[in-house]
Amino acid sequence: MAERIVFYDQIARNKRNSIFLIIGILAVLMLFGYIVGIVMGPDYFTIIMILSIIISIIYVWAGYYYSDKLALASVNAKEADHIRHRQLYNSVESMSLASGLPMPKVYVMNDPNINAFATGRNPKNAVICVTTGAMEKLDKEELEGVIAHEMSHVSNYDIRFMTLVAVLVGMIAIISEIFLRSLWLKGDGDSDNKAGLIFMIVGIVLAILAPIVVSLVQLAISRKREYTADATAVKFTRAPTGLIDALKKIKRENEPEQKGRINKAVAPLFISNPFDTSKVKNLFSTHPPLEERIKVLEKM
Repeated sequence: MAERIVFYDQIARNKRNSIFLIIGILAVLMLFGYIVGIVMGPDYFTIIMILSIIISIIYVWAGYYYSDKLALASVNAKEADHIRHRQLYNSVESMSLASGLPMPKVYVMNDPNINAFATGRNPKNAVICVTTGAMEKLDKEELEGVIAHEMSHVSNYDIRFMTLVAVLVGMIAIISEIFLRSLWLKGDGDSDNKAGLIFMIVGIVLAILAPIVVSLVQLAISRKREYTADATAVKFTRAPTGLIDALKKIKRENEPEQKGRINKAVAPLFISNPFDTSKVKNLFSTHPPLEERIKVLEKM
C-alpha cells in the first residue's frame, strides 16, 4: 500500500525546500562576491554590488508592479462576463471563500487548450485568468481544482517570492557580466602573483558558471512552488480528485498545438507549462512533470 501524504506536510516540506534553495543562491552570491573582492579589490566590489542591486531592482520592480497587466496583455485576455461565464465566477467565488482571500479579478483568454494562471503582487491585486478550453472541457469539480491551484499561488505569495529570487539571480548575472568586462581594463599588477592568478581563474570560472547554476536553482524553486500550490489546492477543496482529473485531461491534450499561442515570458505562470511536453524530469523546466504531480496528489 502506497504511503499516504498529508497535504500540510507536503506544503511545509516544499516551502522549506524553497527556502533552502534561496539560501543556496545567497551562498553562491557570497562566494562569488568574496572571490571578486579578492581579485578586484573591496572598493571595486562595493561599486559592482551597488550597481547590480540598483539595476536588478529597477528591472524587476517594473515586472513586479505591472506583472498582471503585462501577462494579460501578452495573451490578449478579456475580463470575464458575469452572465456568460457564470460557472467560472461561481468557482472563483467558492475558492475565494475556501481560501479566505479577497475575490480576485477574473479574466478569460481565447485558447482551446486547458490552462489557467494567476498573477498580481498580493491578494488584493490578484488576477485569475482561465482559457476558454478549460471552461468548455472541465466539469465543476475539475474547474474548482484548477482555480484552487491558482488561488494557492496567490495565498502563498508566489509572485512576491519569485520576484525576490529574480532579484538575487539578476544580481549574480549582472556582477558576472561587469566582472568579466572589467578584467579587460584591469592592470597586470598581480599577474606575477601566483595566488592572485589562481583567484582570478577561479573568479572567471565562477563568473561563467554562477549565472547558469543559480538559474537552474531558480527553476527548481519554481517547480517546488508548483508542488506547494497543488497541495494547498487540496487544502482548499478538501479533495484532490478535481485537480487530479484536470491534470489528466491536460496531459491527454495535444500540447504542441499550444506553441505560438502563449508568450514564453508568461508560460511559467500557467498551471501547466505550454512549452514543456516532456514526460521526464527536466532541469530547465519551470514545472514538474504532470505524471509526478498526479502521483503525489493521488497519495493525498
